[in-house]
Amino acid sequence: MALTLTDVTLTYPDGAGRLTALDRVSLRVPGGTIAAVTGPSGSGKSSLLAVAATLIRPDSGAVVLDTDAGSTDLATLSRRAASAVRRTAMGIVFQQPNLIPALTALEQLEVTAHLGGKPRAGRSETRSRAKELLDAVGLSEHAGKRPAQLSGGQRQRVNIARALMNDPALLVVDEPTSALDSERGAAVLDLITAIAREHRAATILVTHDPTHLHRMDAVYRMTDGLLTTLDVPAHA
Repeated sequence: MALTLTDVTLTYPDGAGRLTALDRVSLRVPGGTIAAVTGPSGSGKSSLLAVAATLIRPDSGAVVLDTDAGSTDLATLSRRAASAVRRTAMGIVFQQPNLIPALTALEQLEVTAHLGGKPRAGRSETRSRAKELLDAVGLSEHAGKRPAQLSGGQRQRVNIARALMNDPALLVVDEPTSALDSERGAAVLDLITAIAREHRAATILVTHDPTHLHRMDAVYRMTDGLLTTLDVPAHA
């Protein structure tokens, strides 16, 4: 398991010219490790996540995802193929959970498993895995609750469990603590790091919060589309 970006460039139309969002970005994230990306707003962090998650195709460069099934250059996939990879090999955690209002926490995960199309996964097996993940995020007693009955922190934890439902090779996480207070934010980051390592997922995590960077395996800073490596800070 690993994600490798090589000389990835992404530009957007900007009047008569082009705005460079990613400028020959190279990055390798082995399975079971977490790469944090920091930087000011508008520096290219969200563009990096979007490219890694196949939501945007870069102008040039390679985005190679290595899984047990082999290597795939995500930058070359059709829209349909990219959608299939997102469902089966990726877990994406957005800033807002985007849970389905009518479904319980347990059902949110079960639907994800169904969309992922895992072969021969029976209903009881799917439910068992969903319960296991909800227990891992501390929500076993809230499995029957709908999003409106959960706190913001609980909804985000459902979001994380849902992202892990199909054993993703790649976990893409965008500002998971932006809507949480410091205590809940710390708990969510602890959870992401523990589960990503346990499940051997290559993880890219964008954050503005410097207080938890010492938990990461690598730290990068994005500035005007350029990615540079930072020293991982020591525990305070």
